[in-house]
Amino acid sequence: MLDYVEETAVTVLLGTMVVVVFLQVIFRFILKSSLPWSEELARYLMVWAVFIGASMGAKVGAHIGVEAFVKLLPQRIGRYAPVLAGLITAAFCVIMVGLSLQVVQKIQGSGQVSPAMLIPMYWAYLALPVGFSLMALRSIQVVFEKLFLARGSAQ
Repeated sequence: MLDYVEETAVTVLLGTMVVVVFLQVIFRFILKSSLPWSEELARYLMVWAVFIGASMGAKVGAHIGVEAFVKLLPQRIGRYAPVLAGLITAAFCVIMVGLSLQVVQKIQGSGQVSPAMLIPMYWAYLALPVGFSLMALRSIQVVFEKLFLARGSAQ
């Protein structure tokens, strides 16, 4: 279910971004006028797509890893490296959720709005705690799969 929600969200966000940027190009070069909100909206759509997409990357193991280091470890220890990496990633993401929520609260309290669209800026910043929450969840999911599902399939 979460896979479907993430994939749909990223698809809608990126699709909308493409349409908005395309409209901006049409307006600027053909109609000799520009849409004042298009670049801002495209930027916020990209931020949301990146943070939700990072969660998808965490699930499939697409994030940068240091395989050369893992290969230097004895095989017995090296097989637990993905579990340790997942736990460290999850812990980092949980810390970032807390910190990013503080940022969102400060921005919400300030009443800051975006320059062109005049929407509350905290909506753009909410991508951080949402994205880090999803990445923490996915990292824990990967650790669980490595520890329990791999062991179950080996038996």
